[in-house]
Amino acid sequence: MSLLLPDSGLIFWMILSFGIVLVILWKFGFPIITKMVNDRKAFIDQSLEVAKEANAQLAKMKEEGEALMANASKEQGRILKEALQEREKIIREARQQAQVAAQKELDEVKKQILAEKEEAIRDIRREVAILSVDIAEKVLRKKLDDDQQQMDMIDRMLDEVLNRKN
Repeated sequence: MSLLLPDSGLIFWMILSFGIVLVILWKFGFPIITKMVNDRKAFIDQSLEVAKEANAQLAKMKEEGEALMANASKEQGRILKEALQEREKIIREARQQAQVAAQKELDEVKKQILAEKEEAIRDIRREVAILSVDIAEKVLRKKLDDDQQQMDMIDRMLDEVLNRKN
């Protein structure tokens, strides 16, 4: 017997045992294995489909997010523009009110100054009139020491009064 050539009985029993194992595997093992492979393939295909849908939803959400960001940016710009316009309006109104108030105060101060000036002029005129009467009285007393001078003065004044009336 040689080590490289098997006996015919051995070959028969090896073929018979291989056939039995093959039939058992064919009948019971291969269907389970193919079923598991097919289930695994279906799971992988389903997972790929879910991943594609998730990627599509993610892309859609990303676009929606970008659109929301663009809208938010536009809204922010609009709000800032309105705020700046409102600020300018408030500043303009405040300046106008300040000018009106300043003009009103200036007018009141001018009126007060004018009233005080008129009062001062009246006081000065009163003082001048009093001083003039005092001076005139003193001058007339000196000039009218005698009766003849007094009579001449009375006649002149009467003539002036009569001339004014005519």
